[in-house]
Amino acid sequence: MDSPGYIILSRLSLQSRATEVLAHNVANADTPGFRAQRPVFAAFVARQDSGAAPPGGRPIAYVQDRATWREMEPGPVQSTGNPLDVAINGEGFFAVETPRGERFTRAGRFSIGQDGRIVDMEGHAVMGAEGNAIAVSRNDTRITIQGDGTVRSENGTLGRLRIVTFANPQTLRGEGDRLFDPAGEDPQPVERPAVVQGALEGSNVHPIMEMTRLTTEMREFQFAAQFAEKEGERLSTAVERILRRRT
Repeated sequence: MDSPGYIILSRLSLQSRATEVLAHNVANADTPGFRAQRPVFAAFVARQDSGAAPPGGRPIAYVQDRATWREMEPGPVQSTGNPLDVAINGEGFFAVETPRGERFTRAGRFSIGQDGRIVDMEGHAVMGAEGNAIAVSRNDTRITIQGDGTVRSENGTLGRLRIVTFANPQTLRGEGDRLFDPAGEDPQPVERPAVVQGALEGSNVHPIMEMTRLTTEMREFQFAAQFAEKEGERLSTAVERILRRRT
């Protein structure tokens, strides 16, 4: 296979990944705290050691998968009326304790676990600012969460939500659809968090826009596949003509 075939195959493989990323965004349009992702591609220019390009020639450029960009714009905040649903109005992440260590999330759909600790949707304990899990006793019947993250009941203060931020949130590694691994980044506490009780932050995915992009990427994939097919036919025809001349 010559250069056009290799170039279109590089485009075809990454076009498939772009479609997968968009499909993943669409599937999580209703996931609380989800952040839309975008693939980042670049041109890899092949070095030619034979000298200058011929008249009219161009550099041979392949498509290169560089990274995945995560859109960090906040999602819409919707009122739920559940006192344990919490949204962050502005920057920051909630901290939860998992078997793999501390992880961070924007999904504030919390509940009370069997052991009395406040947990997220996967049962991970929600961490307090002091580094311990926040627990609720049987006598705590009226839970309120203040704007600074302080959790209180009619019996007094139960703790304060650990809300942190990162200098470069793009370095965070996603785990599932809600959790983020700090990946070596040091979390910094948010000095003045803005917490909203009885509300939940939704996904920042815009379904109509994502469906439009997904349709465009699928068409691009089809065009690339057709080009690869035609290129294969061209090479087969060229080989057949060469063999005929030799015979």
